[in-house]
Order: sequence, then structure tokens, then C-alpha cells
Amino acid sequence: MATSSSSSTLLILFLILFSLSFLTLSANGLTCSSQTFSNNRLFASCSDLPHLDSTLHWTYSSKSTLSLAFVAPPAKPNGWISWAINPTSTGMIGAQSLIAFPQSDGSITIQTFNITSYGPVQQSPIAFEVSGASAEYSGGLMKIFATVKLPVGMTKVNQVWQVGGSVTNGVPDKHDFKADNMNSKGTLDLLKGESGSSSGGDSRLRKKNVSMIFFFF
Repeated sequence: MATSSSSSTLLILFLILFSLSFLTLSANGLTCSSQTFSNNRLFASCSDLPHLDSTLHWTYSSKSTLSLAFVAPPAKPNGWISWAINPTSTGMIGAQSLIAFPQSDGSITIQTFNITSYGPVQQSPIAFEVSGASAEYSGGLMKIFATVKLPVGMTKVNQVWQVGGSVTNGVPDKHDFKADNMNSKGTLDLLKGESGSSSGGDSRLRKKNVSMIFFFF
């Protein structure tokens, strides 16, 4: 009887833990290590970023190229998402941005923006060479894919990410100025495969190796 009782107790505890884990995943969405991409895209590392329910996947090659996938829900279904490197500061001004947003025909475009002020943004070249840029939108998540050529020796970058709720005349409108929006920035160590937050520690922000595949371009 004691053995049967112990087994029943363990089973109940297991079911409770499984239920809590399922609820956590449902509340927070998929973690970066469980996300998959079209065209069998694979990345060496990923992080659950601490703000805006977003994730970053990346592979850094020996030839100073950074292949990435940035995933986030736009603030509204017709909104936009953005990921950027800021080579001169830690905030928005100076950010060399990739912004994905819907066009009038429903397709998702991705364009580059050099953010020079807090006013309306304007499409422009950025300081880094970008190739293979594309974007997708499904299941409430927008995804940016791109390969960025970095200067030799740049192995740690300031990253900035953002989401917005609307696009006017083909130009992304301003994002909200809530705490999550204002704190969506940090560092990315490309060699260690680690991401850090400028707004303090967060248990969701950590290295997650999803593949031991390394690419050389």
C-alpha cells in the first residue's frame, strides 16, 4: 500500500509540474530553443530577449558575418518589428535598423533605416552590408531574416529591438513609449554566444544553443 501511495503521489506531482510548464509556455509563447523556421534555417545560438516577447537567433562566422533571425509579435496585426545594431551608442539614435512591415498587398517587406532622430523615420542605407534579407508573418509572429557583414574584430555589438502598431504611407509609425519599448536594448557577444540586457538581469535572457552547426561563408 505504501508503494502504491508513493507512486500515486509522484504521479500527481508530475501532472502538476507538467500543467504548470504548459501554462508557462502558453503565457510566454515558445522559447527560442523550440522555434523552427522555414527553409530549414538553423542557427548556432538564440536568446529569449527580456522585452516585447521577442527572440533572437544567430550564427557568427569566421568571416565576420552575422546571420540572424529576429522574431516578435508586432504591436498590432498591421504593425512592424525591428532589430538593429548601434555602433556608436546603446539606444535608438544611431541604430542601423532592419524593419519589417506589411505592404498594401499584404506581403511583408524589410527595409533598412539609419535612425538619426526621434522624428519620423526614413528608409536609407545603413553602415553595414546586408544580404539575404527577408521577412515572414504567421501565427501572430513577424520574423526578420538577414546576414550582416560586420567590421573585422567587431565581436560584441549593441543591439536594439522594437515593435510598432501601424504603418502610414509605407513608413513605420512611432512605437509606444512604455517601459518595455524603452528598455528593449542590450549587448550581444557573438563569440560567447550570449546576450545581455542594459536594463538589468532577466531570467529569460540567456544563451540557448540550438545546434552545434557552424557556418563558414
